Amino acid sequence: MSNEILYILLPDYAAHEAVYLSQAIASDEFALKQNPKYINKTVAPTFEPIKSIGGFTTLPDYSFETMPGDYAALVLIGGFGWSTPVAEQIVPIIRQAIEKGKIIGAICNGASFMAKHGFLNSVKHTGNGPEQLKLWGGDNYTNPDGYIHAQAIKDKNIVTANGSAALEFAKELLLLLENDSPERVEMYYQFNKQGLCSLLYN
Repeated sequence: MSNEILYILLPDYAAHEAVYLSQAIASDEFALKQNPKYINKTVAPTFEPIKSIGGFTTLPDYSFETMPGDYAALVLIGGFGWSTPVAEQIVPIIRQAIEKGKIIGAICNGASFMAKHGFLNSVKHTGNGPEQLKLWGGDNYTNPDGYIHAQAIKDKNIVTANGSAALEFAKELLLLLENDSPERVEMYYQFNKQGLCSLLYN
């Protein structure tokens, strides 16, 4: 479905990096949305349960072979699986998403993987520091001048973030997706950034 947001999960994925985005997609501050603009779906190498770095197990909605060709956004959730051979299966998926002008989010090692395959060479971007991007990217990473020292950044249809920026990552994607008004996205961001006590009781 064209309104699905596909979260790519590899073995030992970083579950916390998907939390703020997926929550804002599926619910508001009161309850689950009755008619959400987008639907969260998970994609893994196979239909086998896949485990996070924290030990949570997820049963994926799609495998790489069954994932739809049409969707709203492709989100590369970080973790340790991006440095393993299975990650290479995702290269044509990312390439096709870029060719189709799809929204792409890449956080932590997901952003490093993008650098490794030259997908950040025409956009401003960030990640787990310029040194890691150069280390992963090697000769394929030709845009070190495009690196921005920020928690998260969006350029064109691509959002990148470092591994400590799950909330900023969510904010940039929510704005790009127009999931809600900019004011409500900012309210969601500030509520989670500052906390209930700071916002309401100071």
